[in-house]
Amino acid sequence: KAIEKYPDRLYGRVGVDPHTGMAGVRKLERLVKDYGVKAAGATACYIGKPYNHYIYFPFYAKCIELDIPFTVNVGIPGPKVPGAVQDPLPLDEVCHYMPERKLVMMHGGEPWTALCCKLMLKWDNLYYMTSAFVPRHYNQDIVNFMNTRGVDKVMYASGYPLVDPRRAMREIPDLPLRDHVWPKFHREN
Repeated sequence: KAIEKYPDRLYGRVGVDPHTGMAGVRKLERLVKDYGVKAAGATACYIGKPYNHYIYFPFYAKCIELDIPFTVNVGIPGPKVPGAVQDPLPLDEVCHYMPERKLVMMHGGEPWTALCCKLMLKWDNLYYMTSAFVPRHYNQDIVNFMNTRGVDKVMYASGYPLVDPRRAMREIPDLPLRDHVWPKFHREN
């Protein structure tokens, strides 16, 4: 109902389980076509495989076909589960094999934020979303990247319920962003 009420402000994103194989791929296609879902994603720390594992590739290919982005959690996860599978370096291989696929890194990328920035410089369709962090805790690598070569690569997200959007909105004005970055960060990206 919220998406129907605010179609230019909100969109549906579905989490996929790559272990479901082609049944999951068909379900994703149905959700996009029947319900207007506009993104898919996965969280490697729960799947137990890095993002360059073959298990993800049918979903990556379907997202290319459906022209929707695929989101991935990068960085050490908050839950007490192994985090090595969320190292962003394997995305370099994914971007090499499927450069037309839109991929969005989310949930911080720490301690690999500098690597996230380097990968975004290298790959045209690789982006970053600020979900799971309040603005005062954005990593300085990301803030510097937004103010320089990454103005078109970083998009705002609170990551509710992890971050209360009201708190995030109170802190956003304190971000040291250049004037031309704000519209990209808030809306255009």
